[in-house]
Amino acid sequence: MKTRDEKIAEEAAALWRELFGAAPPADADGRALLKAITGKLPNVRYDRMRSPFLRPSLITRPRGTA
Repeated sequence: MKTRDEKIAEEAAALWRELFGAAPPADADGRALLKAITGKLPNVRYDRMRSPFLRPSLITRPRGTA
């Protein structure tokens, strides 16, 4: 049975291949791959929106979208 870290490494490698179209660096573990992938994401702020069906504290969306 695979350990948690092995499963994370496999998922991170699959995500890397999907995003970059190449094999991930051989020396990177799952944690390093995820850090490299998410480090390139933009910093998005969220604001609250209102809904008659849900509590306002449960709903977020990226700021500037509506």
